[in-house]
Amino acid sequence: MSHVPRVVVAAPASGSGKTTVATGLMAAFASRGTRVSGHKVGPDYIDPGYHALATTRPPRNLDPALCGEERVAPLFRNGAAGADLAVIEGVMGTFDGAAEPRQFHGPGDFASTAHVAALLSAPLILVVDAASTSRSVAALVHGFASYDPRVRVSGVILNRVGSDRHEALLREALQDTGVEVVGVIRRDSAVETPSRHLGLIPAAERASDARDAVAELGALVRDSCDLDAIAALASDAPPMAERPWDPAEALAASDAGPDTGGPAGRVAVAGGAAFTFGYTENTELLRAGGAEVVTVDPLRDEELPEGTAGLVVGGGFPEVHARELSDNVPLRRAVAGLAERGAPVAAECAGLLYLARSLDGAPMCGVLPADAHMTGRLTLGYRSAVAVRDSVLAPRGARVRGHEFHRTALSPAHGADPAWQWKTDSPEGFSGATLHASYLHVHWAGEPLLAARLLAAVRNFTRT
Repeated sequence: MSHVPRVVVAAPASGSGKTTVATGLMAAFASRGTRVSGHKVGPDYIDPGYHALATTRPPRNLDPALCGEERVAPLFRNGAAGADLAVIEGVMGTFDGAAEPRQFHGPGDFASTAHVAALLSAPLILVVDAASTSRSVAALVHGFASYDPRVRVSGVILNRVGSDRHEALLREALQDTGVEVVGVIRRDSAVETPSRHLGLIPAAERASDARDAVAELGALVRDSCDLDAIAALASDAPPMAERPWDPAEALAASDAGPDTGGPAGRVAVAGGAAFTFGYTENTELLRAGGAEVVTVDPLRDEELPEGTAGLVVGGGFPEVHARELSDNVPLRRAVAGLAERGAPVAAECAGLLYLARSLDGAPMCGVLPADAHMTGRLTLGYRSAVAVRDSVLAPRGARVRGHEFHRTALSPAHGADPAWQWKTDSPEGFSGATLHASYLHVHWAGEPLLAARLLAAVRNFTRT
C-alpha cells in the first residue's frame, strides 16, 4: 500500500471559486517547497494548464466516464508519483455527474466530483460562495456533509466574504456542523482569469500573464487559508492499494495484434498556443510504445521535425489563430505532404479544423475535403461512439467513450468513410487506412487500443 496525501476541492455549484482555490492551493504549497500534484475531475483541458504552471508537473485528468471507474485510482497514482501532496479540482457542483449517465451504466452522479472523491477515498474541501448568505451557510454545509455517506466533507473555504462582521457570522453559524473552516477569502481579493467562448483562456496563450496570475492566486490562498490544517486533512486520507497505471502494460493488454513492440519512429504532436488540449497519458502511451514524441508548433514552426513518421493534432483554439495558422504556408504544405505520403495522421476537434480546406475562410492544410466555420451553438457532452470502418485508430465496430466540446461546424460534416457514429443517424468525421479526424476527444488511457494501432501504423510507415 502507498500513502498519497490528497484532498478534493469541490463546490455546491459552478462559479463558486473552485479553480481559484485549487490552483491557489497548488501554488501556495509549491512555494513552500512541497511537491504538489494537480488533477482535474472531468474532461476539461484548460484548468489543468493552470495546474501545470502552479506545480511544474504535467497536467492530469480523472474522468470515470472516459477512462472507467477502475482506472481512476491507478491513473491518480501514476500522476501523483513522487508528490508530497495531491490537490484534485472538482467539476461543476459536487454531485453533478455525466448528463447522460445511462451511456456509462452508472448512477446520476457518475463522473461527478463526489464519485471521484469516493473512488480515491479523498477528503473533500467545500468552496462556498458566501457573498449573499450568512447563517444559512450552515444548512448548506450540513446538507453537503450528510447527503452521501461515501463522501467526507472535511473542511470549508468561504469565498467572497464581505467584512469582518460577515466572517464572524459565517464562522459562528458553522460551529455546530462539525466541518472545519480552513479558509476565508475576501470579496475584493478575487483574482480574475480572462475567459472567452469556451471558458477560460488557456494558460499557454497568456504566457507571462498566466504565470503572474497563478503566483497571485498562490499568494491569495496562502494569506487566506490555513495551509497546515489543509495539509493535515490531506494526510488523513487512507493508504491506497491500487497499483499505478502503467502505459506499457496498458498497450500490452490492448489486443491490437502482433505488431505492437519495438521502436516506432518519430511522432510529431501539435502544441503551442493554438493546440493546448491534450491528455498527458496519450503521450505517455506513445512513448511507452517506442515512439520518439516531439512537439511541433503550427504557429511558429515552418517544418515538421526531421524524420516525422506520424502526426497527432489535438484540441485547442485554431479559430482564434486562424490567420496565423493560414499564413504558415510551409507547415501547412508539409502536413498535407505527410498525409499524402501515407504517414498516419490522427486529429481531434482543433486538429480536425486544421486539416480541413479552410477555417472561417482562411486556407488550412487541405487534407480533408471540408470547410470549417464558427457557429453560435455550443456542442457539448459525452458520447458513446462506434467506429464505422477500419482506421488508423480503431477497427470497424470498436466502441469508445469520448467527449465533444466546440462551437464550430464542418461542411460536409463527415466523409464517405466517417470516423465515428454515436446515433443511428449521426455519422461524424473522416477516416481512412492512415487517417482519423473527428470532433471527438478520446482519453487513450481509457482506450489504449487507439494508441496501439497508431503506433503500429507508424512502425509500418517507417519500414516503407
